[in-house]
Amino acid sequence: MTRVPVATLLADPNALLPARTLVVGVETGGASKAYPVDALQKQNPIVDVIGSTPVLVLLAEDGKSVRVFNRSLDGRALEFFRKTDSPSLFDSETGSQWDFNGAATSGALAGRRLEKIPSLKDYWFDWKTYHPDTGAYLLGER
Repeated sequence: MTRVPVATLLADPNALLPARTLVVGVETGGASKAYPVDALQKQNPIVDVIGSTPVLVLLAEDGKSVRVFNRSLDGRALEFFRKTDSPSLFDSETGSQWDFNGAATSGALAGRRLEKIPSLKDYWFDWKTYHPDTGAYLLGER
């Protein structure tokens, strides 16, 4: 893969991703970002920040369904991880277990729920047309 100079990436959103890359587009708090589906398949979940909103982007076990949540709860941004032998998520602060619906199913936060953020699966060229100032998640970068 050819590395594109950072100055080019910032000036030309077309340089971020190939036009027909399937992305999960998220807009929140006046900012937007696109998450390539192939990156999400390799790194699931993705813990990120869009603008000033801490987000959790989560791919279901079917490899197709995606949910996005505001990972802030009680004024703190939770960090999430997945154990290799479990489809469940855990937050590193309390060790609570979370499901695909953004609900804590056990632990100190049992019964609590993360706020869902709308998302849209689309091609990169289409997403950037309607969100010209969008960012793009590049695997392993924040």
